[in-house]
Amino acid sequence: MWTFDYTAHRAFIAPAAEKSQIWRLIVGMILIVGVFIGLGSLIYTLILQALTSLSVGIDVANVLSLLFSFGAASVGVFATVYFVHNCQPGVIFGPIRATLAHFYLVALAMTALLVALAVLPPWGFDEPLIANRAFWPWLLVLPIALISVLIQTSAEEILFRGYLQQHLGARFSSPWIWMVLPSVLFGFAHYDPQGAGENAWIVVAWATFFGIAMADLTARAGNLGPALAVHFVNNITALLIVAMPDEFGAAALFVLPFDLSDVEMIRAWLPVDFATTFVMWLVARLIIQR
Repeated sequence: MWTFDYTAHRAFIAPAAEKSQIWRLIVGMILIVGVFIGLGSLIYTLILQALTSLSVGIDVANVLSLLFSFGAASVGVFATVYFVHNCQPGVIFGPIRATLAHFYLVALAMTALLVALAVLPPWGFDEPLIANRAFWPWLLVLPIALISVLIQTSAEEILFRGYLQQHLGARFSSPWIWMVLPSVLFGFAHYDPQGAGENAWIVVAWATFFGIAMADLTARAGNLGPALAVHFVNNITALLIVAMPDEFGAAALFVLPFDLSDVEMIRAWLPVDFATTFVMWLVARLIIQR
């Protein structure tokens, strides 16, 4: 359970070994950012028009369109792996059968865990959750919302735990580089001083911790399946069920009675967030070592 034997990681990074030069990684990141900015804007516009034509509320359509636009990052990674590193894009995931099997098993385990955490005491917050959307309209949009969250979380895992971890791991043997560096970058990607105020660095710290946990699962399993599952189920909960009362919470059934800038409440619940992430990591590790 507690072993950090990353034998499977060696097979995961092997396809990147021949073309793992740092200059390729730099060129690749430039290409990924360019595709994400250009194609992402197009995807956002098209999805927003499609959703509004279906009479989806503008706030909900906006957040779902933003989530769909993350798919451009995946396209950028696949193009980079193929054209810059001369590899088949599928190597980013690791062995496909193992990836799908681990995704399925870990997603089931994460769902069961989060349901148990919701049912068992202690319950709720100092104040009751705030109803954000009526149940039936929320349910009607839920299938599209689930796809959007899957695209968003997959894009982040494909970039940080797939592309960066795989190619840095092929170049450097130290986990401080291939595990921690992408996780720190993942953390900084969540830096939002405007929305989080004084809590901005706390959010970065939590995201970095989450990234390290996902990097460990990827290295232990030798594929992206566990990290994809944990991230997907986590974001379903945080974006579609109980969300922060900001623009990314527009599609959620409930919102919290405080926002990210609330210093007292965020810091009071910070240990709970870290503990939940730790338990999710433990459960996922138990699944993949079976």
